[in-house]
Amino acid sequence: MKAVKIIGSILAVIALVAAVTAIVNVNVVKNGIEYAKSFDKVEYENQLVPEKDADGYWTFNTDKDLKVLQITDFHVGGGWMSVDEDKKALNAVAAMITEEKPDLVVLTGDMVYPVPFSAGTFNNKNSTNMVISLMESLGVYYTACFGNHDTEIYSYFDRKDISDVWADSSLKYSLYQAGPEDVDGYGNHVIKVKNSDGIVKNAYFVLDSHAYTDGDYLGILWKYDNIKESQIKWYEENVKAIDEANKAVDPECPLFTSLAFFHIPLEEYEFAWSELQGNDYKNTENAKLVDGWLHEKDETVYHGVRSEEFFETVHALGSTKALFCGHDHINNAILEYKGINLVYGNSIDYLAYAGIDKKGPQRGCTVITLTQDGELDIKLSNYYQDKYESKYEKEEVTMEW
Repeated sequence: MKAVKIIGSILAVIALVAAVTAIVNVNVVKNGIEYAKSFDKVEYENQLVPEKDADGYWTFNTDKDLKVLQITDFHVGGGWMSVDEDKKALNAVAAMITEEKPDLVVLTGDMVYPVPFSAGTFNNKNSTNMVISLMESLGVYYTACFGNHDTEIYSYFDRKDISDVWADSSLKYSLYQAGPEDVDGYGNHVIKVKNSDGIVKNAYFVLDSHAYTDGDYLGILWKYDNIKESQIKWYEENVKAIDEANKAVDPECPLFTSLAFFHIPLEEYEFAWSELQGNDYKNTENAKLVDGWLHEKDETVYHGVRSEEFFETVHALGSTKALFCGHDHINNAILEYKGINLVYGNSIDYLAYAGIDKKGPQRGCTVITLTQDGELDIKLSNYYQDKYESKYEKEEVTMEW
């Protein structure tokens, strides 16, 4: 009976803290959204406007090449403990998008970080709304895939709830789609680029790499999940469907070029890096280091714990030339493995890693240009360059690893 009373008392204290925190955070969230909306709309000379195609996917109808910006691990807390860090993150992202003027922004997971001991909140919808408010204010077309932190087990809102926020029809610039109900996860969708002849030249696949697995509900054992079999089948079917539609217009049409975006790295990132390590970091037949480095402890790749066939499927189909992820905030690199680019994008995080707000070499974006002829250019771009002029003061950081 005594143990029951103690547990009851602990639960009562937790409930009281949660209630007080929720009251305090009302003004915090209001001010955070006002801050997000304070950024000016990006000025485009001739902004491309996508339309829904016959297959239901958003499509840019153009003969020009698209510029895409990958933003990863935004980590907006949305609570009273993360006010300063959240403002820095919003300011940084706004500066880079304003300068780069991309046709499309892809947010590759962990947009938010509603971890109570860092952010002071359990409410992941509030922080999500702060991120979306920024993107809508900037007036840039954007989409997102979820990371492990966007919907924690203790968060107020689950993945479907947060998916509904991103898919809200009132949003003018969001190209996010929840995806088919018979495919695992939320946010599996495609964005296409179709030329004036009606041929899809490029496509951007966005997939949910899920969160934790094998009973690691809080993520403290680093047991991360994988892209599922139903998603791989969905990806394969869409590659073939787009190719068939192209060949219906022009039987001699070559296979279109595509990219894929998700949050948690595949095990092939580790395979590539291990092969480089074993060859004194010199390129091998299968693995090449194009740019950057892995700075996580012991150069670790925190990939999903199970083997899956996504990379093998990508390799066999031949359409997708590069894979983009985030997750490991200080692994910022472009690798090439068996002819496919494996990209760890520069991250934003001011909140999750201890002392990360004072470090700068990892913070930035990934600038991607994919031409309609299939030429691909990828650059890891650091936020602290002079060209990224922020609306509010840019913080002082060390550029040492």
